Amino acid sequence: MLKKFRYLIAIISLLAVTMLFTDFTGTASGYFGWLAKIQFVPALISLNLIALAVIMVMTLLFGRIYCSVICPMGIFQDVISWIKRHIGPKSKRYNPYKYQKAATITRISMLMLFAALFITGFTHIVSASIAGLLDPYSGYGRISTSFFAPVWDWVNNILAERSAENASYTFYAISRQTSTILTVVASVTALIVILFAWFTGRGYCNKICPVGTILGYLSQLSILRPVIDNTKCIGCRKCAHNCKASCIDPDTHTIDYTRCVTCFDCINNCKENAISYTFSHQSPKKTILKEDNIKKSFEKGHPDTGRRNFLAIGGVIASAIAINAAEKPYGSVVTTLKDKKRPIRKTPLAPPGALSIENFTNHCTACQLCITSCPNSVLSTSTDFSTFMQPRMDFSMGYCRPECNICSSVCPSGAIKPIDLATKSSTKVGRAVVNTSICISATGETSCGNCARHCPASAILMVHTIHGDSSSPLRPAVDESRCIGCGSCEYHCPVGNVAAIKSDYPAIHVEGIEIHHTI
Repeated sequence: MLKKFRYLIAIISLLAVTMLFTDFTGTASGYFGWLAKIQFVPALISLNLIALAVIMVMTLLFGRIYCSVICPMGIFQDVISWIKRHIGPKSKRYNPYKYQKAATITRISMLMLFAALFITGFTHIVSASIAGLLDPYSGYGRISTSFFAPVWDWVNNILAERSAENASYTFYAISRQTSTILTVVASVTALIVILFAWFTGRGYCNKICPVGTILGYLSQLSILRPVIDNTKCIGCRKCAHNCKASCIDPDTHTIDYTRCVTCFDCINNCKENAISYTFSHQSPKKTILKEDNIKKSFEKGHPDTGRRNFLAIGGVIASAIAINAAEKPYGSVVTTLKDKKRPIRKTPLAPPGALSIENFTNHCTACQLCITSCPNSVLSTSTDFSTFMQPRMDFSMGYCRPECNICSSVCPSGAIKPIDLATKSSTKVGRAVVNTSICISATGETSCGNCARHCPASAILMVHTIHGDSSSPLRPAVDESRCIGCGSCEYHCPVGNVAAIKSDYPAIHVEGIEIHHTI
């Protein structure tokens, strides 16, 4: 029952976290957003002491249960291992692993590298996203964003097309920004993790992952742990051959608790009940194995119920999941505008709630959750080294609507602090700048005023280019005391739609400010 219970929680946890990175309606974040906030590295960076305390207490009580039921990368590896055991040769299905000595030097080296990157991230030498390359949660987030989210969007758009044919608007077509650099990084991460899981089970957790190393050494102090009773053990070595962490030494009948991920596979596979999950003070007995115990292995036949249990629980979870009708995104549909190049900003933009550009770059692990959750496609992946893979504000597909604060509610690392709608609508993150040389209104090509008409803060007025001359063309003038930097003007600028103006850049764009403040 321990293994079945772990399966149930792990499947629900993996599906919930995956939905966080694929859902574009904000529904999943309302129900499962707390799962992102209790991931170890985001909690550490944001100094979420409550989440860290919960993880530590869980580890001290139950061992590395975090790695088996909470960490999405760990559960993802279990899925890969399960697939291998059910499609590989029969000779490898029931005895896929063997005991291996701990790679202590490798583990400590990776932990020290992570610590160095983590510290330099706070000193602004490199962005925190570089340390995030070793964060299992952020790594899984990039994999979900690059591979699972596009599949989700493809299915949704097919349903939207079918619904439109029947005059139904239950679903609506969406288009999210993609990033080549993100796809490359996610592909490399996925390849490494899959290869480790395929050939070594939890080798990635016990050789590369810094979270696994930290919790592994802490779990040596756990109150509950698997314990081998030699008076019952028949020496079949089945526990070692099915231990995905390769931490059970069948010769010495010992378990390396720094690598044990508390998956209960050994308990489930031992038909003699020689392994139990019990209090750590009940150390294994040192009696020598008896011949009559060994004979039992040939006299008893025990069917392997692992596959049956997995399919049964998977069926229950699958049947319980229903896809809710997608909600319409904020605001109404606007006329398609000409695709424009992203303006070169002297100062980058950080989302409302980030407090400052420095706070944002020092805390963001580039998990991509805010990017996939943004209903207006305002956030995209940065390719600059100083903000590598971190979100950047881009107004080519939408603008940051004052009535939306989803990114601040889902960020688990403190890079974007929670912010209410009233504060969001009055938080200044940038300022609009006009280039009158390519403005179709200021040059007299045609009457426009699109930027002023769509400004939610009423910060843009159309004034005459020549003061006092009512016959001169109108141009946009920005009142910086009211402008919050939402990007509506940049997004709605129609430059390029008029033949006389050939610019690929908007005539008005938003420059960021270093420290945000309310107006």
